[in-house]
Amino acid sequence: MGTHRRPRQRATGGGRARTAATITLAGAATATGLGGTGHADPQPTAAQVRAKVDKLYQEAEVATEKYNGAKEKADAAERRLEELRDEAARKEDRLNSAREALGSVAAAQYRSGGLDPALQLALSSDPDRYLDGAAFVERAGSRQTAAVGRVRKELREIERLRGAARVEVSSLTSRRAELKRHRETVTGKLESARRLLSRLTAEERARVGDGTGDRASRAPSAGSREGLSASVQAPDSRAAAAVAYAYRKLGSPYVWGATGPNAFDCSGLTQAAYRAAGVSLPRTTYAQIDAGRRVGRSELLPGDLVFFYSGISHVGIYVGNGRMIHAPNPSAPVRVAPVDEMPFAGAARVV
Repeated sequence: MGTHRRPRQRATGGGRARTAATITLAGAATATGLGGTGHADPQPTAAQVRAKVDKLYQEAEVATEKYNGAKEKADAAERRLEELRDEAARKEDRLNSAREALGSVAAAQYRSGGLDPALQLALSSDPDRYLDGAAFVERAGSRQTAAVGRVRKELREIERLRGAARVEVSSLTSRRAELKRHRETVTGKLESARRLLSRLTAEERARVGDGTGDRASRAPSAGSREGLSASVQAPDSRAAAAVAYAYRKLGSPYVWGATGPNAFDCSGLTQAAYRAAGVSLPRTTYAQIDAGRRVGRSELLPGDLVFFYSGISHVGIYVGNGRMIHAPNPSAPVRVAPVDEMPFAGAARVV
């Protein structure tokens, strides 16, 4: 019979020691990572903050233009819905009138008893007079048929208008949801930019472009030599009037979605300037670029609209000498700036 040996038992002490060592090392590593001897991320420089803030402002402006476009469509849908409701109300009034007329004819027929025409002729003491009356009854029947036709027509029109109104309500609901999404995007980007800027000192904010009020206040006014020169060089009186308006608004605050008279976003300023000159422009940058004749950068004249970024998300009014007036972002008011301050995308002459 073979010898049966009892299996050797593992020593438990060594395992415990190794486990303890592992826990100790892990704890040391964790402590180091949490700040024992670890290094926190370095604070961004003022230049890095400026770059991040500029990017946030540009993204917010893209969302702002989408918001402006959605708002324009929502407003149009609301106007169409109101027009449909007004038209439906007018047709319901006509339907009620047609129903009343039809009811009068039906009541008259009921009162006459509806005798067979041959019997009425036989009983009549004056056949000639009866025949005249029969012709009148026939005409009355024709009017009744026409009245029924009018009622049916008004009912069909009212149903058509109600169907169109349902479509507009659906469109309006969709546009309002789109507005909400774009509004949340804009406010989120602007809040992120505000938090970044709040980490800087006042002097640093001034260096990264937050304190631009002095620059704007030193810009030429509409009545200055430069302002007058820009108006004179404009291709016609309407472009000159738009330029003059833009000069008058220097220093006005940037407010997203605003079209004046005291605050503007970028496309709101250009729209308001040309509205003051008697020219109607679309609301958004990507629509404004198609509102006039495209011109090259070397052909620019005062009053031309100049557009920036690949998505056509920013616009200003050219005033000559390589400069424009624009509403930059919430950190800066309406001001004069060089056209090459941002990536140039195109230009349009609207008059």
